[in-house]
Amino acid sequence: MENIIYLDNAATTRISPAVREVMEPYLDGFYGNASSLYSLGRESAKALHKARADIAEALNCDPREIYFTSGGSESNNWAVKGAAALMKNMKTQGKNHIISSQFEHHAVLHVLLALEKFGYEVTYLPVYEDGVVRVEDLQSAIRPDTGLCTIMQVNNEIGTIQPVAEIGALCRERGILFHSDAVQALGNIPLDLSALNADLVSLSGHKIHAPKGVGALYINKKIRLAPFIEGGAQESGKRAGTENVAGIVGFAKAVQEAVSGAEAKRAALLPLCEKLYKEIMKIERVHLNGDMEQRAINNLNFSFEGIEGESLLLMLDMAGICCSSGSACTSGSLDPSHVLLALGLPHEIAHGSLRISMSKYTTEAEVDKLLEALPGIVNKLRQMSPLWERITKG
Repeated sequence: MENIIYLDNAATTRISPAVREVMEPYLDGFYGNASSLYSLGRESAKALHKARADIAEALNCDPREIYFTSGGSESNNWAVKGAAALMKNMKTQGKNHIISSQFEHHAVLHVLLALEKFGYEVTYLPVYEDGVVRVEDLQSAIRPDTGLCTIMQVNNEIGTIQPVAEIGALCRERGILFHSDAVQALGNIPLDLSALNADLVSLSGHKIHAPKGVGALYINKKIRLAPFIEGGAQESGKRAGTENVAGIVGFAKAVQEAVSGAEAKRAALLPLCEKLYKEIMKIERVHLNGDMEQRAINNLNFSFEGIEGESLLLMLDMAGICCSSGSACTSGSLDPSHVLLALGLPHEIAHGSLRISMSKYTTEAEVDKLLEALPGIVNKLRQMSPLWERITKG
C-alpha cells in the first residue's frame, strides 16, 4: 500500500510510530485487567492514571474531568443524552428546549431526532454559505425553557471553525448546558478545555494518529452526568466495561503529539492548503464549500458542477488517491450531504463534492499527484454527463 496517496484524514488517520511504540507493552507484557488487585493489573491501572493526567495537562483541565470512551460517536451520545436527562431536573422550571446547528455530525443529529420523539423541542441554527454559526442567531433562539446547546467546534465535512468560546460564554451566562463535538478540532486548531466555556466536550483518538475505538468525554466537574454504561466501577462508575488500556495509552500519546506539534503541522500544511485551493479553483465551475479563512488548515471541500462525487472518488482511487465526498459515517448513502445542503447548495451541486483532508504526514509530492490527476478526471466525467451538457448549453 506504499504507493497509495491518502488524503482522507478527516475520516481516520494512520497510527504514528510513537503511538505504536507506547502501546506495544500493553498489548503483550502488561495485559492485566486494570481493575485487578495483583501487580499485573496494578501496572495497567497505573498506565490509565498516567494517560488521564497526560491528556488533562495537554488540554488544560482536571484529570478527573476526562472519561475514556470508545470514540467520538459514543462521547456525543453520552453528552447529549446525559445533558437531556439533566434537563428533566430542570423541567420543574420548564426546561425542555435544545439548540443545535443544521450541520452537526449525525452522532449528534440522530440523538436529537430521538429526543424529539420523547417530547424535547430542538431548534437547528442556520450555518449560511460560509458554514459558520452566528452567535446572534443563538441569542435569538434562546427561550426560557432552553436547557442545552450543542455546537461542534470544527465541521467534519467542510472544516469550518465555529465560535465555540463565545457560544459557551453566552450559554454559561444564561444557565444553559453547553456541549461541543471537538473531534475534528483536536490536532487541527488550538484546544484549551478550560477556556472553551463548555460543560461537555467530545474527543476521538483515530483522527489524531491513535488507534480506532478509543476517545474521551470531558465532563466539567460541576456537572453530574449519569452513567452511560451500567455494570462496573470503571471510569468512576460512569462508564462500565474493562478499559482498553493499550488504546488509551496510545490516545494519550497522540494527544501530546497533536498539541506539541500543532505549530509545525500548521506551518507544513498552510502552503499545501493554499496550493490546493489556488489550483483546484482554476477548474471550470468549481466551488469551495465554506469560508476559506475560518477553517481548520487540514480540510478543503469542493463541489464540481456536472459530475457525481462517487464517480470522482472511484476514478481517483484508480489513480491511487484516497479522498472522500463527506463524512465516512454516511458514505453508503445516496443522499447529498446534509452539511452541503445546509450551506444552501442545490442537490445537483452537493452531489459533486470532494473532501481533501491532510495530516502531518501529507507531502507536497502527494498534493501534486492529486492536482495532476484531478482536472483530467473531472473533464472525463463531464464528457459523459448529461447534466454537464445541460449546464454548458445554458
